[in-house]
Order: sequence, then structure tokens, then C-alpha cells
Amino acid sequence: MRLTTKGRYAVTAMLDLTMNADAGPTSLADISRRQEISLSYLEQLFARLRRSGLVDSVRGPGGGYLLAMAPETISVARVIDAVNESVDTTRCGGLSDCQQGDTCLTHHLWSELSEQIHGFLDGVTLGQLASREEIQSIAGRQRRRLDDDQIPTASP
Repeated sequence: MRLTTKGRYAVTAMLDLTMNADAGPTSLADISRRQEISLSYLEQLFARLRRSGLVDSVRGPGGGYLLAMAPETISVARVIDAVNESVDTTRCGGLSDCQQGDTCLTHHLWSELSEQIHGFLDGVTLGQLASREEIQSIAGRQRRRLDDDQIPTASP
């Protein structure tokens, strides 16, 4: 079982947006620098997140993205679902054709595990993650690193 890069990056970017919401709209360029995710990849993800109603875009100077609803109402599973990802532990992608077109012996076991994982992720919200001390510490470090990188150095 593995969660694809698309799902991981979507959750990471949405948590970054949550952690930096007090500063107003967040640019994808800032998320890209803080999280080391390709800007073009973020653009693709945020197009899907916007279509799913999870984020709003703000145009113009100082523009960027904002959460479209309270972080306490956005589950991790909802973010993953919004980018058309699933957490599937079956070999057949849930199609029940694991063994030459038929269901294999362990299909139902892996299918139930997938449901448990989705249920767990559905029970965790961006708001809950954002309130965790270790996540606040990491976000602070990332902001400081981004701020330090943007300070122009004096030329001799």
C-alpha cells in the first residue's frame, strides 16, 4: 500500500495553506519554496482543489490561495479525494479481478484495510493537524528559512 505523490503533495500543500492563513492569500510560489514541491505540479493540484471547492483563488498583487472553509471541516481524506487519488491496498485497484479476472483469496482483507485507512484519514482534519505542536514548530522553521532566503545580501 502506498499513497501516491499527488495525494501526499496535496495534503502537504493544504496544510501549508492552513499554517500560513493568518498572512492572507498564500502564493503557490511560497508553498513551492517552503515545501520543495514543483510550482507546475502545485498549479495542477490547486486547479483540482479549487474545482472541488476546497480553496479559493485571489487574483492580483498579494493574491494567492485561501482555504474555502474552516480547516476544522476539511479532512485529509477529502483532500486526497479532491485530487482523484485513493488509498487502495488491493492489487487490482478494487476491481475484484485480482486473479485472472476473478477475486483472489485476500481481496476482501485488503479492501477492508483500504476502508479503514480512508476512515482514519477522514477523521483527521487540517485544523487538528495545524494545532499540533510539532507541526507548528516545523511550519515556523519553514517560514524563517523562506524569510532568510528573501533577505537581500549587501554587495561589497
